[in-house]
Amino acid sequence: MAMPLRLSGCITALVTPFDESGATDPAAWRRLLDGQLAAGIHGLVVAGSTGEAAMLTAAEFGALIRSAVDAVAGRIPVLAGAGLPATQATIEQCRRARDAGADGLLVATPPYVRPTQEGLRRHFETVAEALDAPIVLYIVPPRTGVDLLPDTVAQLAPDPRIVGIKEAVPDAARIAALLALRSPGFAVLSGDDASACEAQLSGADGVVSVASNVVPAALAALSTRARAGDARGARELNGELAALFPVLALEPNPIPVKAILSQLGLCADRLRLPLVPLSSPHRDAAAAAARQAHALEARFLPKTAA
Repeated sequence: MAMPLRLSGCITALVTPFDESGATDPAAWRRLLDGQLAAGIHGLVVAGSTGEAAMLTAAEFGALIRSAVDAVAGRIPVLAGAGLPATQATIEQCRRARDAGADGLLVATPPYVRPTQEGLRRHFETVAEALDAPIVLYIVPPRTGVDLLPDTVAQLAPDPRIVGIKEAVPDAARIAALLALRSPGFAVLSGDDASACEAQLSGADGVVSVASNVVPAALAALSTRARAGDARGARELNGELAALFPVLALEPNPIPVKAILSQLGLCADRLRLPLVPLSSPHRDAAAAAARQAHALEARFLPKTAA
């Protein structure tokens, strides 16, 4: 039986840095990992949507996970992104992630093939049975073209190997339906930065965040406040962050966040085709977001890391 995995707080969906040759950049990767740890982040997702998983080779996928696991050294959970159109291919990808040391697997609904709810249920059950490893369901219909409805989640949640869900649909009613399924063995995580504060104030266990690539300390603090029931403090900080969230959605993720990280000197503004760098009309907004992020982190970064 898989070891229990309890997930909570702000979990960063990390970008994958590339160098000028187009290869993964180990030095920048370690810089990003060290920065997240110094900021007090609560968990990491490696090679997810934000990490351009679809553009990575199997060797790169494994190397990134191993490097993250080594850097983290058991301090916080490391999830690996997974989710391919075919169930068997998804199982094989998940096994590579586990072999590389991932603590758990963030498994998206199968993209492109558009299965029914029965097909989705059987897909996740088959993956869970094959792996005996902690699995987090991942719902992101704009990317995959398919939705996993709360009624279907309710059929999957009792499986002890399915330890949570990342819900990227920013709908309060959806979050409420999922919170009814929440238990010590099944975490509900927001997957939308803009609505994550309210989701956590409503009882969600945390957030899988894109924005925390650039403001990890601030978003870790926001999550801590919200989960402690400090509504005033959480909403106040969320208000300070509110201008950042639309910038991250100006173009498909991770295009904007990589532009901001480049402005901050954390990694190069390089993506793999068919993704291309942020377009000129949005460059000023990214530069302003980088300045805001720098100022916020200076306030919230733990003193020992400052």
